[in-house]
Amino acid sequence: MDLLQNGVKLRIYIGESDTWKGENLYTAIVLKAKKMKLAGATVFKGIMGFGANSHLHTTKILRLSEDLPVLIEIVDTEENINLIMPFIEETVKQGMVTQEKVSVKLYRSSKENFD
Repeated sequence: MDLLQNGVKLRIYIGESDTWKGENLYTAIVLKAKKMKLAGATVFKGIMGFGANSHLHTTKILRLSEDLPVLIEIVDTEENINLIMPFIEETVKQGMVTQEKVSVKLYRSSKENFD
């Protein structure tokens, strides 16, 4: 894998309450990326946002939103990102997916293998 020269970042914008087969969608996506041995994935929980329907999701409303914004970032080669795209297309029923080329400057792991 030549990730340092040909990195691609996949960004998946969904809601915290989105599910797939009874589990959180963000969990399903990260576990799928791990199973496919992609270089890495991270989930970020937002405090405020809105999407295509312009419904505001925020922690600032008197009641806490049950559907805060979630962003999943996966970085790998374009070839490997293309391999996970059918799963993303199948599971993301609402939200947005973007892809961009990135310049990976450093990609390291410790000598210990954590599972």
